[in-house]
Amino acid sequence: MTDSELRLAPRLGRVKSSASQRAAKRARDLRAAGRDIISLSAGEPDFPTPAHVIEAATAAMRAGETKYTDRDGSPEVKAAIAEKFRRDNGLDYAPGQIIASSGAKQVIFNALMATLGEGDEVIVPAPHWVSYPDMVRLAGGEPVVVPCAQNNGFRLRAEDLAAAITPATRWFVYNGPNNPTGAVYDAGELTALAEVLADHPHIWVIADDIYEHFLYDGRRFATMAGVSPELAGRTLTVNGVSKAYAMTGWRLGFGGGPAALITAMAKVQGQSTACPSSISQAAAVAALTGPQDIVARQTAIMQGRRDLICQLLNGCPGLSCQPPQGAMYVFCDCAGLLGKRAADGKAIGDDGDVTEYLLDAAGVAVVSGAAYGLSPYFRVSFALDADELRAAGQRIHQACSELQ
Repeated sequence: MTDSELRLAPRLGRVKSSASQRAAKRARDLRAAGRDIISLSAGEPDFPTPAHVIEAATAAMRAGETKYTDRDGSPEVKAAIAEKFRRDNGLDYAPGQIIASSGAKQVIFNALMATLGEGDEVIVPAPHWVSYPDMVRLAGGEPVVVPCAQNNGFRLRAEDLAAAITPATRWFVYNGPNNPTGAVYDAGELTALAEVLADHPHIWVIADDIYEHFLYDGRRFATMAGVSPELAGRTLTVNGVSKAYAMTGWRLGFGGGPAALITAMAKVQGQSTACPSSISQAAAVAALTGPQDIVARQTAIMQGRRDLICQLLNGCPGLSCQPPQGAMYVFCDCAGLLGKRAADGKAIGDDGDVTEYLLDAAGVAVVSGAAYGLSPYFRVSFALDADELRAAGQRIHQACSELQ
C-alpha cells in the first residue's frame, strides 16, 4: 500500500498531536544531533521510582504475576486505590466504582468515549492540559474552552461556568493543581462551582487530581466529590501514580465514580487496551499502600525549585510570572517580548515565536501557551535539579537581553 491509498478517518483531522510531547521530542532529537539542550518541556519528575515499588514489581514478576488481570484492574489494585481515596480524600468507593487503566489519560478518554455523542459539549477552563480538547473531539464531542484570566489566578469563576452551560453540555472537566499554571481550587471555590452545576443535572464532572500531592505554601487539597456530596453521584475522580511516585513510565492511572459509568468505561477499555500491565498494578499497590513520607519530601524539593525558577524568570527582560500554587509548572507571561527582533532580524510575533527563539538561541525547550488555550505565555517545567534550572535561567536571560 502506498501513502496515497491510505484514507484517514475524518475525525483525525480535528485533532492535533500533543504540543508538550512534540517539544520534548524535538529536544531529544536536537540532543541526539549534538546540540546542548536543556528541556523544560516535560511534566515528568526527575526523582527515581521508590525502591520499595521496584522491589514489589520484581517480586510480582518472580512470582509469575505476569498474566492478564480483570480488564478494569485486579482486586488487589482496586483495594489499594480504594484505600488511597479513603485516606487522602475521604471518598468511599466500592470495587465496582473503581477502574485502573494504562495512565490517567486513558481513564479520561474512556469516560469521554463511553458518554459523548456527536455535538455533545464539554466545558474546559483554559489554560488547560493540551489533551482535553482533542480527546473530546476524538470522542465526537465539542470542547467549549472558557478563558481564565491571570488576574483571577487562572481559575474559573462560577459566573463564567454558568455562562458556558448549554443544553448540550455533558461534562465539565477541571484539573487542580493545574497543568500548566499550577493554579489550585480551594474548597470554597469548588463549592461555588458545584452550586452552579447543582442546577444542571445533565452535567457530569471530571476532576483530574493527578497533581494532588504537589501543593505549596501549606495549601490543602480539595476535590469536587469531597466538597459536594450532591455532585459525587455524577463525578469521576481521576488520579494515578505517575507524578506523586515518579512512575510516569509505569502507565498506571485510576478513577472512582458511579458504578454505571465505571462499567461503561470498562467496556471501552476491554475493547481497546484491556487491562493495564499486571506488573504496573503490583507496583501501584506498593506505592499507594506503602510509606507516604517520600511524597512530602519530594514536594518540599519541588517547592524550592519553584522558588528558584520564578526568581530567575522574573529577572529576565520582558518576562514575568506568578509563583504557582501547585503542580510542577510555571506559566510565564512573555508579552514583553512581542514585537522585538532577534539578531537575525526575525520578529517575535507570538508565544510560538518565543519558544522557537529560546530553543534556537538559548538551547532551552519550553512549550507555547497557545497549546494550553491562552497566550501570550509559555510553560516551564521545573521538574529538574537546581543546577539545570540555574543554567536554563541564565540562558533565557541572555537570550531575552539580546532581543532588540
